[in-house]
Order: sequence, then structure tokens, then C-alpha cells
Amino acid sequence: MPWRQLTGGADTDVETVDRQLHTADGYRIDLFADDVPNARWLAVTRRGDVIASQPKRGQVTLLQADSNRDGRADGQRVLIDGLRRPHGLFLHDNWLYIAESDGVGRVPFDHSDGRLAGSYQRILEGLGDEGNHWTKTIAMGPDGWVYLSSGSTCNVCEEEDPRRAAIMRFRPDGSSLEIYATGLRNSVGFDWSPKNGSLYATDNGRDWLGDDFPPCELNLVEKNAFYGWPYANGNRVPDPHFTPEESGANASAEIAQKIAASRPPVHDFPAHNAPLGITFLRSPAQPAGYRDAALVALHGSWNRSVKDGYKVVSLHWDERGYIHQRDFLWGFLSDDKSEVHGRPVAIAEDASGNIYISDDYAGAVYRVSAGVARSAGAAAEGKPRMQAPNKPLVIDSGAALRGEELYRRHNCTQCHAAQVPLRSLAKKYNLQTLANYFDTPTPPMPNYGFSGTQKRALAHYLMSLEVESNSSKH
Repeated sequence: MPWRQLTGGADTDVETVDRQLHTADGYRIDLFADDVPNARWLAVTRRGDVIASQPKRGQVTLLQADSNRDGRADGQRVLIDGLRRPHGLFLHDNWLYIAESDGVGRVPFDHSDGRLAGSYQRILEGLGDEGNHWTKTIAMGPDGWVYLSSGSTCNVCEEEDPRRAAIMRFRPDGSSLEIYATGLRNSVGFDWSPKNGSLYATDNGRDWLGDDFPPCELNLVEKNAFYGWPYANGNRVPDPHFTPEESGANASAEIAQKIAASRPPVHDFPAHNAPLGITFLRSPAQPAGYRDAALVALHGSWNRSVKDGYKVVSLHWDERGYIHQRDFLWGFLSDDKSEVHGRPVAIAEDASGNIYISDDYAGAVYRVSAGVARSAGAAAEGKPRMQAPNKPLVIDSGAALRGEELYRRHNCTQCHAAQVPLRSLAKKYNLQTLANYFDTPTPPMPNYGFSGTQKRALAHYLMSLEVESNSSKH
């Protein structure tokens, strides 16, 4: 059965996962849930339920533990909705903490039945969420502080709000917010090493400097340290945006001092691989070679002539402290690198060593566990799934004309003519979901604040281009 293209990306099924996705030796993969659109961050309850955030739906969903051991979630339900782009989440002391794009809240949580035990309370307000990197990630540190990451508003710029492009921390009740580290362009994921308690964070390098530069980063994050952005990339390489001609002699000297004092990454990922979630494996059930290793989700490259990333890698520290990277889960990108089947985001481990991985492109959550992989199709017993036929697109020509005017007014061809070509939109969206996409576009596309009528018009125009292209082929 081929990958099914539904709203928002590529959906999948058990048979395809068995055939397409590959794991490191000693592990096997199951499709735990396949109806979690825009699945992003994950947390595992004491009972083994999995909680997933869905920012573009404004909700957090609970996936029930696999008690019948068929590899699938036993069911799912929305825990809470009506939130403002919820992303990061974690469980602590019978509270579920949720990071919305502009603040943080918490709600009492009953692990015994996977239900909320009280009302949702916002404990941190007023966080900036304008611009590109609006997601917020949170986690409880070993020091009892809650750590919070907030990405930059832009590709490269000097931020007005010092809380952007930074990692902060605050007390569990929301008090004593402070900036912990700066110069981190978009550190979506972070975790503490079980070996020594060190805090490591992924960071997405800037765009538009070519296919192979700058690298994406893994940083060893320490209090009050500065990590280079926006003035430097990789190992203190000055950014061309801040030249002496652009900045002036005095500013240029100050920038040079900042670069010299910045912390370089401890590990490089290939450029534009977009490392997001990072999780250190702590369960003794893991094979010996993976205990204390870190898994990192490489979300994949949009700003590259040949796609790269789209996999999960493992990081291993040797006795000298050097980091070695290996592939852990792959197959989200076709062999010829032309077709994307999935984009891993976050990683969570339960007490038994099961590893859960979210995929916001396929709207899925996978479970990777120690054991022998099944042969392709081994789980596809019984009746095959039925697919509803695709409804034909009905383009409103008047709306399409208004959408074309919007497209030209905002000079969208500057990016979409070459760097980010618009292909196969009808395989990923319908008219309504494409219109909704403009509320939370994927960076670097900004949110233009289109009205409902404008979003609808732009969706009709873009879909009309695809209809014309398909007609010309016949």
C-alpha cells in the first residue's frame, strides 16, 4: 500500500512503516498512532500513555498505552484544546506543564486514568511569539528549575527582546524567570546527560548561505554563556550580514569581541538538517551500546538543493569525550532524495525502554523498542484499510484572481520560484487546510496576518496552479 497523502503531509500505515522505515540493529519499529495531525512534542505518563502536542490544532492529545500489545495505541482523546499553539510539555509532581507560543501553563494530571484533575492555569505570560521561530520547549532540570527555549524572530538579526534566541529558566510556579544562555538561534530540543548532568541543546543554523554552510549545532549549554548567533556561525565563523561596511567600524570591533567570547558547538550536524528533539536514553532495558546515548531528530532540510536529514541519529560519547554520530531510524526520505515521507520531531522514552518518536508531516507517532524487526507486511493481517476517494478540487476563479494579486504583492516568487518550489500541494492539503496553513506557516515564511477571505483566495490561487500544471501534462 503506498504512502497516503492527506491534509498536512504524508500519512502512513503499518505495512508501509514495516517496509519503508529502518532501525539500528537490535531495535524494531511499530506505528503506535497514525491519526495525530501535526504531532510535535511528547511526554510519557507513569501508566505508559503518551501525550502529544498539536500546535496547529491548539490542542494536546493523549494516546492510550498499548495494553493489548499489538503495537498500537489502544485509543486516543483530546486532553485540552483552545490553547495558543502549544508545543513543549512535560509531567512533574502530578502536573502537566504546557508551553504555548506566548506563555506557559499547567494543569493537575491523574496518571492512574490519564485524565486532567483540575483546571488549566497560566503561570507565565507575555512571551513573544511573533516572527518565524515561535515554538517554545520546556523541561524540568535536575536542579528543580523549569527550562524554556525560545527561538529567534528571524533568519539573522539583532533581537530587541533578549528572551528570543535564548534558553531561560523559572521556578515551577512560574516565578523568578531569568535568561540562562543566549545566542541560540532556534534551540528546539534540549536534555541533560545522565552521566554528568550537563545540559545539551540542538540549534538550527541560519539559511541562505549555501547548501553546506553553516552547520546545525549541538551545544553544551552553561549559565550566562553566549553561543554566537547572529554574529557567528559554526566554530566562530563571522556572519556576512555583519560586515564592517554594514555595521560600522566601532560596531564591528564590538561584534568581533562577542564572537571571540562565544562558545562554539561541541558537535556539528550537516547544514540545514534541522535538529529538533534530543533525548538521552536512560532505561537499563536499552542495548548496552545505547545506554546514555542521545537520540536526535533531524527534521530535514527545506533550504537545500538536495534534501538531507529526515532521520533520527544517535550520539555516542567516547572515553575522551568525543561525540560519534550514527543513524538510528531512517527511511523518511526516498533513496533518490526526491520524496519526503515523514519528518521526525520529538523523542520520549518510557520506563521500559520503549522510544516514542513524533512525525509532524505524517501526523504519526512511532514506537521503537529493543527486539527483532518484523518482515514487511507481517502486521498487515486481516482486512486492508479502506481509503475514501479524493474529492475533485473546485477552484473559485474570482478568489484565485484575488489570491494571485496577493501572491504578487508580497513577492512570493522570490522564494517559491526556485528555493522552495510549490509542488504537490493537492497531495498535502485541501483548500481549507491550505488556507489554515497561513496562520502558522513553516519558517522562514512569515505570518502575514491574512484575513479569512485573503487566506481562502491565496489557497484557491495556489491550487489553481497545480490544476493547470496537471492539465498541461495530458
